[in-house]
Amino acid sequence: MSVIAGIGWHMVGAASAAAFYAPYKKVQGWSWELMWSIGGVFSWVLMPWLVTMMLVPNLGEFYSHIPNSTFAMLIFCGAMWGIGNITYGLTMRYLGMSMGIGIAIGLNLAVGTLLPPFLKGQLGALIESAGGSLTMIGIAVALVGIAVVAYAGNEKEKVMGERAEEFNLKKGIILAIICGIFSAGFAFGLNAAGPIKAQSEALGINYLYVAMPAYGFIMGGGAIVNFLFCAYNILHKKEISVRHDLTLGRSLLARNLLFTAMGGIMWYLQFFFYGWGEASVPARLDYINWMLHMSCYVLFGGIIGLIMAEWKGVGTRPVRILIAGLLVIIGAANIVGLGMAQ
Repeated sequence: MSVIAGIGWHMVGAASAAAFYAPYKKVQGWSWELMWSIGGVFSWVLMPWLVTMMLVPNLGEFYSHIPNSTFAMLIFCGAMWGIGNITYGLTMRYLGMSMGIGIAIGLNLAVGTLLPPFLKGQLGALIESAGGSLTMIGIAVALVGIAVVAYAGNEKEKVMGERAEEFNLKKGIILAIICGIFSAGFAFGLNAAGPIKAQSEALGINYLYVAMPAYGFIMGGGAIVNFLFCAYNILHKKEISVRHDLTLGRSLLARNLLFTAMGGIMWYLQFFFYGWGEASVPARLDYINWMLHMSCYVLFGGIIGLIMAEWKGVGTRPVRILIAGLLVIIGAANIVGLGMAQ
């Protein structure tokens, strides 16, 4: 296990998460619900089970050693994560991108990082240890960095004249709180996947992949929530017509399918490499994985935004603030790394 490798793999996964929506932007003529559902088939169903089948030769025998309560908890945590996905989009709708990201991601990072050790009764001991105190400082610094990035985004929105579709501060904050708590469901799911990880180790699966056989159940819980949400919209919104979307020209259908598949696979890959990062971090510091993932997600989101010229024409001040926030997040990752090394 290597602290540097763990941080590196979390960065790779976060970069994939930050860039996954780029292929979706190439989709033409499809409703968001159809695009999201088809992409979800790849990210939440096909990829996790394909990887699991490659790792486990006999699925029935493998899972027969796992308590049913573990499966139920994984699906429940995945459903939590699915609710977080949906409310994340709604948070952007009512608060705008900058404020929504600042509140939702900040809460997500704090809840997903601190709640698991708190529930285990380990938080006090972690804070009192030398390494633990450093990682807690790193978490605080990361939250500051996210707040600075959110402020930069707010300045950008002012310059560009952008505004949330239906700005509603009260509704947006409530949704952001729900999103921040529920999106951490994936971290809770991995925390509850101990029996599956142990069975993977007993089977001789490489330590980088021990969490992968749990993904199908966690993501399956999220898939159920997302598919139901999309189905509800398709059935109740008259402007959405799946029949029309699927009668586009053959070449456009093939193009849309290709881009949705790419986006879905990139979304899955964030958790594939998250698994590598988690496996590389010492077990005594497993609570820090979610912090690394979410802070790197904001970091690469900002970098990709700069690369794709999303900040073009906003002036130097918002860009300077953004870069300052990104540097703070990089500093937070280094502080956490120092804490992990002790």
